[in-house]
Amino acid sequence: MSSPETGHQPSTVADTGRRALVLESALVTFARFGYRRTSMEEVARAAHISRPGLYFLFSSKGTLFRAAVTQALERDIAAVERVLADTGRPLAERLVEAFDQWAGRYIGPLTRDVTGVIEDNPGLLGEIVQAAPRRFEELVTRAITAESAGEAARPLAQTLISTSIGLKHQAESRDFYRERLAAAVGLLLR
Repeated sequence: MSSPETGHQPSTVADTGRRALVLESALVTFARFGYRRTSMEEVARAAHISRPGLYFLFSSKGTLFRAAVTQALERDIAAVERVLADTGRPLAERLVEAFDQWAGRYIGPLTRDVTGVIEDNPGLLGEIVQAAPRRFEELVTRAITAESAGEAARPLAQTLISTSIGLKHQAESRDFYRERLAAAVGLLLR
């Protein structure tokens, strides 16, 4: 089914893969130029698709932007869920990896811009920009609770999230972010 809001839905696995690649290209293009300066033509060029083909998939730039951010956040949450579910690894190791999947991948010049575009355009994105961080906090809290932190789990999770946000803004590299986050996790889990 198609709708005026979303364009045509993918009908095959190949269409789904193509749509995912278009969304990845779109996110990078929005990060590079910002939402306002990004044109559908720029996204089409980056995705190696015709402009009419892009409009066939997405009815508007706003729809494309929402879909690109939603795909990225859903991918990040799925990665966090997989990492935290691996209870064969120590909690501290899982937490550092989960935060790296959630925030560490967005460290660096271009990826920092992705975060900026998302933060600068909350009205375009709707509920996903609140739902995904709440889900992340819930997953981290649950993982900490499972290691018998009890009522301290939520404040620990929230403190780690705040620490991650601060580190993300001062980190020059993903390695620096992971190293500092590992130190914070170690201190908080003692």
